[in-house]
Amino acid sequence: MSVLVVGSVALDSVETPFGKAEDVLGGSGTFFSASASHLTPVQLVGVVGSDYPTHKLESLSARGVDLSGVERADGESFRWRGRYRHDLNSAETLETRLGVFSHFRPKIPEQFRSAPYVFLANIDPRLQLEVLRQVERPKLVACDTMNFWIESRRSDLLELLKHVDAILLNDGEARQLTEQSNLVRAARWILGQGPRIVIIKKGEHGAFMFTAHSVFFAPAYPLEDVFDPTGAGDSFAGGFMGYLARTGKLDEEHMRRAVVYGSAMGSFAVEKFSIDRLLELDHDMIRARLDEFRRLVAFQEELPA
Repeated sequence: MSVLVVGSVALDSVETPFGKAEDVLGGSGTFFSASASHLTPVQLVGVVGSDYPTHKLESLSARGVDLSGVERADGESFRWRGRYRHDLNSAETLETRLGVFSHFRPKIPEQFRSAPYVFLANIDPRLQLEVLRQVERPKLVACDTMNFWIESRRSDLLELLKHVDAILLNDGEARQLTEQSNLVRAARWILGQGPRIVIIKKGEHGAFMFTAHSVFFAPAYPLEDVFDPTGAGDSFAGGFMGYLARTGKLDEEHMRRAVVYGSAMGSFAVEKFSIDRLLELDHDMIRARLDEFRRLVAFQEELPA
């Protein structure tokens, strides 16, 4: 089954302790698509400027990403410049130029409107709500957000939560949204707003999934070298949604597996700049990492005599 993702298609310039990259493919929609396309067909909706090197998106198209929902508008493309120091969990934003993205109004093509799985990537919650008015009863809707929207569009974000099945956010965003320091209490508060699934990502410390009746934790993969953390969260979302769309099942067991798929895809994304590492993957490489995740948490229960 296909996944519809609405998000940014950007050009990133990134500096980390391990190198630099200029004007490489970035954006929430781009990373999500590169990740999810390993598991299911993806339909991408976004906007690029007249300066965007669209030929670079051919690598996504080759992976089965339908780009017919990506508009090309007159003006400059969305550009982000950031720097990571030795604390790779947080980026220092050096420059943000929204360009045509500042006027983006998602238009969902007719052939995308019946997508059974919808991911609302990190955009204005008013636009996320507008997307929901254009789609036809999807089986699962998930969303992402960020600190800027939590602060500036809080009432719109709370309205959005009434209409989504799942939300993915990091621990800082969860605390900011709920004004709760404890993540368990924060998750319970968010569940009370409408979603039935809350995933709180903790970067190199793994991810929690909360439902009304359960808590599940997946560790982060212990990488020796984290090259570029940009897009890790969107790649996680791609793995999570991609797995659910591939199986078509939304029970607790498959949700838990989807979290592990998300963690696996996020761990690949950080190994190179941009989406380069995600484009190199094949089925065997993904399967091998999933097996390594299984060994990370495997143990046999043995009570003392």
